[in-house]
Amino acid sequence: MSDIGPSTKKVPSVWLMMGHRAGDNSQVLALAEALGWPYEIRRFAYKSYELLINLTHGPTLSGTLPDQSSHLEPPWPDLVISAGRRNEPICRWIQQQAKREKHVRLIHIGRPWANFGRFDLIITTPQYRLPQHPHILQNNTPLHRVSQKRLESDAADWADKLQGMPPPYIAVIVGGNSGPYSYDREAARRLGKQASKLARQYGASLLVTTSARTRADTIQVLRDEIDVPCHFYQWRPDAEDNPYFAFLGLADRIIVTGDSVSMMTEACATGKPVYLFDLGQGWRAMRRQLPGKPKLLDKYLKKPRDSFDFRAFVYLSGMHLGPNRITRDIRIIHDYMISSGRAAWLGEGHPLESPPPLEDISRAVERVHTLFPELSTAKSG
Repeated sequence: MSDIGPSTKKVPSVWLMMGHRAGDNSQVLALAEALGWPYEIRRFAYKSYELLINLTHGPTLSGTLPDQSSHLEPPWPDLVISAGRRNEPICRWIQQQAKREKHVRLIHIGRPWANFGRFDLIITTPQYRLPQHPHILQNNTPLHRVSQKRLESDAADWADKLQGMPPPYIAVIVGGNSGPYSYDREAARRLGKQASKLARQYGASLLVTTSARTRADTIQVLRDEIDVPCHFYQWRPDAEDNPYFAFLGLADRIIVTGDSVSMMTEACATGKPVYLFDLGQGWRAMRRQLPGKPKLLDKYLKKPRDSFDFRAFVYLSGMHLGPNRITRDIRIIHDYMISSGRAAWLGEGHPLESPPPLEDISRAVERVHTLFPELSTAKSG
């Protein structure tokens, strides 16, 4: 660690608590990278009944599998950054162990399940519909790891692999099932057709990449529907040649499925025109009202061609009937992207050619700095 100015104060040490969701981990890393402080990564495996333990035991490691998880011991960090319910008791256990030595600040990203006051800072987004609270920072979009340097570097690494693929390029970022929305074979057909149509409109080639959540039975369906020049990358775990950021960097326009707020945010963070693909139709559509259709008829009476997904139906029912505390509504993020001109629904017009930048990362960093007033004192000294 390095000194700050003439003072002997040092920058905070940070532990990043990795979870089981890629989107959560990406936000944790995004905040750490933006802060620029030294950090160490901790990973965990969980018992099958960890939910029961976590809801009844308070600060504890009892929900983890010790032989498959990172070892936790002093020296304790100054700051712990985490996301997701499973790591909450672990973070609070760390804070409890260190309390005689120091106060370990806890930052939670997303929606916590414990009392808000148990965290020094919660960085959240409107989809979780959390109330106003002194410890909560309400951002418009999730934190992201997109930077011009990363895009240019990854794009340069991939440029030679696309010889014979004529520019301009349109990236197609494919997600999968999420909450009440399902990416099925019918959705894959529609995506392939609509993406090809947009590519023909701009004389472009498609750069397609799937993701960890993309259903295996939809991949060939999507391939078969694309009828324009295309480079198709099928996601593989631990692949070293993942072109995700390269495709974002190379593309002139971006199509992203509307299931992942992280992927939508990263696409919009490039400053390029973004098109959101609606996974559903009829009552399963993401759009609150489809163009040219009566809302009641389109949402509830028209039978969609999508295959029925009971899990999605239960989630959708809970989203409308259950408490906000246990569900999220990603349509709020859709609405923000659309209303700000950063995105448009695929097949329904176009976004701004030069959309405004996202400012959520800088807001988060500024708020984190307020948790460490000694840093300001050291700098001024």
